[in-house]
Amino acid sequence: MSPRGTQVMARTSVDGRERVVIHGLVADQAMLLPSPPDAQVDWFEWAGEGRVLISLGWTRTIDGEESYVTRLVVFDIATKTSKLLGDKFGGLEGDDVLYVDPAGQWLLLSMQETRDEYPTVFRYDLATGERTAVVKPKEDVWEWYADSDGVVRAGLGFLSKSWFMLYRKSADEPFRKLGHASYEDDSAGLLLLGLASGSDDGYLLSDQQTGRYALYRYNYATQQIGEVVYENPSNDIDDYVLSRDGKRVLAVAFTDDRDRVLWLDPAMRARQETLEARFPRMSVLFVSRDEARERFIVWVGGANDPGSYYIYAPSTDLLQRLARINGQLDPAQLAATEYTSYQARDGLEIPAFLTMPRGREARGLPLIVMPHGGPYDVRDLLGYDPEVQFLANRGYVVLQPNYRGSSGYGTEFAARGEGQWGRAMQDDLDDGVDWLASRGIVDPKRVCLYGSSYGGYAALWGVTRNPERYRCAASFAGVTDVARQLKYVSYQLSGADRGDWQQTVRGEKGFALDSISPLEQVKRLTRPVLLAHGDADKTVLYKQSTLYRDALVKAGKPHEFVGYPGEGHGFENQENFADWLTRLDAFLQANNPAQ
Repeated sequence: MSPRGTQVMARTSVDGRERVVIHGLVADQAMLLPSPPDAQVDWFEWAGEGRVLISLGWTRTIDGEESYVTRLVVFDIATKTSKLLGDKFGGLEGDDVLYVDPAGQWLLLSMQETRDEYPTVFRYDLATGERTAVVKPKEDVWEWYADSDGVVRAGLGFLSKSWFMLYRKSADEPFRKLGHASYEDDSAGLLLLGLASGSDDGYLLSDQQTGRYALYRYNYATQQIGEVVYENPSNDIDDYVLSRDGKRVLAVAFTDDRDRVLWLDPAMRARQETLEARFPRMSVLFVSRDEARERFIVWVGGANDPGSYYIYAPSTDLLQRLARINGQLDPAQLAATEYTSYQARDGLEIPAFLTMPRGREARGLPLIVMPHGGPYDVRDLLGYDPEVQFLANRGYVVLQPNYRGSSGYGTEFAARGEGQWGRAMQDDLDDGVDWLASRGIVDPKRVCLYGSSYGGYAALWGVTRNPERYRCAASFAGVTDVARQLKYVSYQLSGADRGDWQQTVRGEKGFALDSISPLEQVKRLTRPVLLAHGDADKTVLYKQSTLYRDALVKAGKPHEFVGYPGEGHGFENQENFADWLTRLDAFLQANNPAQ
């Protein structure tokens, strides 16, 4: 919603391509914003009432390596013109916005002028596109943070074995180094800094006291953690919302079975409770608002309801549906999903979602194991999933394990996934099958795997590693060559992030990633596989599937392959999505029939 509450901005699909559209709430009008045909829309936000910011991404070959590049565009609604902010040939990350002026006149953007320099923080005039450097590059500093007044107050630097912080209280002071800490020092971790204007006091998320990320007060001058503001007994705090001056916490966000926002602000808490009473057993999320907090966009939905967006005006008790997602679906005809858990072979409790087909006795049913993508900093949620509902409609039980390494369950649970690609993370999937079989719900001889991205990898690796367990596997945009994907992602990261990612995936030094790559182990495959990939994918490159397809052909292995021109790391064209579900249905019925 725009600051004055007169317009809304949303994603839409036009001719099979994702676009950004602005709809008028006062006047019945719509405006489709321009974007290059080869670009991916990463995010968008308002910059005042008359301008919007759009982050666009492309895959480019730089110094012989394929890399993902982002750039920031400002679109002026009155003139219908766009400007690129930043250097076309600068660093990979060109959309690191630190602060946006509420009136939409200027912003702070951190970016490399060239790929050989550390980031500079620029102040951009959004009307003219002119810029001024407000913080020049500091050696080894890759991340900058601004306070609620738009003053750059802190920077994080990354060395080979440690990180450090630069800090200042105001724009008139020089930055000073506040010591450093080893990457292995878990007690020194910082996440999501919140800086109050004109004060050394602020907030941060830390996991050092409880093993789960909680929100604490923090003094940046002394680096002392203060009192806890909010902690959840079983889940990490993911985010928090501060007041305009940065001095009060309005809300915290966390995920248990679903995304939740706990409002600490009394007025917002009352609004949340009012709507939850009107929509019992449904998820209710405030997704946007105007500056006056008089009008809100609210989403209401659930596992068997794709949901609707509403305009909500508390002062008049107005609740008007703005848009319904997949409005032709009847929630009464969709399957229910249960949040549950089971024990892995080493005793670790694995949270999971279990969806049962409607109208079938829960005995000896066929099973689809559906691991999520990521694999790290991601997890499945209790929400509407069209693929889950499609499979349940066809008669399958669907198991979605939040295997070790999934986010939201604390530091130890996440750490248990480090170095476990194709190893213990895969064991967790196998153990989920055994758990359901031991309860008599599924027939252990009627099991297939299906997933996307890392989930596609886990499906392909599952039938390669354990053909005695699985009859088939289907993969959309799956990783087949782990070493190649590691290199692709690593090239986009800097400093500590690159080393951490490599360590997280590889595990022990010298471990041979080829030993857990479906591409390199194709001779071991004995089960049929179905592959699909969009040729415009910038997250997992198309060649991850085409190289595997070529290897399958050469080795004479049973497989089907379909490429989708113009699709990225997911479906934008609904005809393509329908085609994929039809192919998936036929493949599963041929290799693991539901009846």
